[in-house]
Amino acid sequence: MPYYESFEARFPTVQDLAEATEEEVLKLWQGLGYYSRARNLHFTAKYITQELQGKFPDSFQGLLELKGVGDYTASAIASICFDLPTAVVDGNVYRVLSRVFGVETAINSSAGIREFKELAQQLIDPEQPGTFNQAIMEFGARHCVPQNPKCDACIFRSDCVAYRESKVAVLPVKIKKTRLRKHHFNYIVPISEDNKSLLQQRTEKGIWQNLYQFPLVETSEEVGSAELQRQSEFQNISEKLKLRPPVLYNDDIIVHKLSHKHLYTKFWIAESESLHDEAVSYDRIHRLPVPRLIAKFISEFPPFNN
Repeated sequence: MPYYESFEARFPTVQDLAEATEEEVLKLWQGLGYYSRARNLHFTAKYITQELQGKFPDSFQGLLELKGVGDYTASAIASICFDLPTAVVDGNVYRVLSRVFGVETAINSSAGIREFKELAQQLIDPEQPGTFNQAIMEFGARHCVPQNPKCDACIFRSDCVAYRESKVAVLPVKIKKTRLRKHHFNYIVPISEDNKSLLQQRTEKGIWQNLYQFPLVETSEEVGSAELQRQSEFQNISEKLKLRPPVLYNDDIIVHKLSHKHLYTKFWIAESESLHDEAVSYDRIHRLPVPRLIAKFISEFPPFNN
């Protein structure tokens, strides 16, 4: 809620959001994750302002044409804001429908996505689509929960296939994901005698696209100081910035968990007499949008907070 309130306060209209810089948008979003959503929101605000003359789409198809808006978001906006009978299907809805109707098709398969959408569309109340969608989502979130659902007091108990056939614990069916990947990140934190450091913007596609980070050396396994200094990537960074031998900041490795991978992270402090022109002052570091992992380090590292 604090994120939402600060975002609303800074950008009270679509036009205000469109006129902001991406850096400012990402900084306000910092810590929420899923940064592509912030970038898409910003892009869409500019699109609505510049291409649609400030008029927000009020049809399901029009909503789908907005960047970052898929079936779920378009259905929610269309039904709640414009009273259009478009069914919302999220994790809560999947769970309720799967259990009540005994649907065993995997919810994360193409066939399952189609089947559950069609079923939800058949059930929606055309007179109160927004209320219906919110009600079924809330029912799944509060009552038909993943573990220990309140079956004894459930209004659907007499009709629920999963309850009748003792399948509540196994529905909905979901195809297992591949094993999480493990990455070893070594962030090199340069600090100069004139109180500057260096953060670089990530330009390649990915969850942290356009966020800032310290120079990064990724290794196949955990490394110590000697092994780190033998890495060609570190040697390039060190030579360019004229760094002294790095000193490990965190004795215990930091495990940062993302949805698709775990980052085993070390921060290495490396002093330099003077960094090049791209270096930023300690004060400016706090204003740049960075991943939560790096934000936590910045907030705790004493030289950056004096």
